[in-house]
Amino acid sequence: MSRRAIAVPVLALSFSVLAAGVAEASHPVVLPPSPERAGASTASEQRNPDAAPGGAQAFAASALRLGMRDGYVVRLQRRLNIRADGQFGSKTERAVKSFQRRRGLVADGVVGPLTARALGLALPRVQRVGGSRQGNIPGALEKIAQCESGGNPRAVSPSGQYRGKYQFDRATWRSMGGSGDPARASEAEQDRRALALYRQRGSAPWPSCG
Repeated sequence: MSRRAIAVPVLALSFSVLAAGVAEASHPVVLPPSPERAGASTASEQRNPDAAPGGAQAFAASALRLGMRDGYVVRLQRRLNIRADGQFGSKTERAVKSFQRRRGLVADGVVGPLTARALGLALPRVQRVGGSRQGNIPGALEKIAQCESGGNPRAVSPSGQYRGKYQFDRATWRSMGGSGDPARASEAEQDRRALALYRQRGSAPWPSCG
């Protein structure tokens, strides 16, 4: 066989390889991320399981304070070795203050993150949306909720008169279009009616916390 006859197939083969390369360039292969990059977000989530995508906090701790009534209060009372009736009343508040003084904490009677940590107690978790519990709730109203109930939508005052996250009395609740027990309404409804009240009257309905 002549050298000329050999050259033709070789040339054809070269064109075939070149065409294949062009085809691959137009459809690049997407490689999986490296183990380091693939594990980055997972490691971050493991460090902070409450972190939402984009770094926003998905949940936040809600303090326990006077007027609350739920299972978290029962656990608190057991840690304080007092009668566990689930009602955060004056006796529980005094026991919390006594514990705080013994541990060198601010004796305000409120079980926030530092006191809860000292007690080995988990606090309630409330959902946030984009760094705020409800995206349209002003910061001032959030502070009122924290002051009034620790942000707990099921909180009831010792007298039973003030109820829910914003400690509505029933008359005010009805005046804002609510029905039934404010403390049994959804948190979203409580936020909505409190926001309407706040827009009408500012912080005046909450003289101790506004």
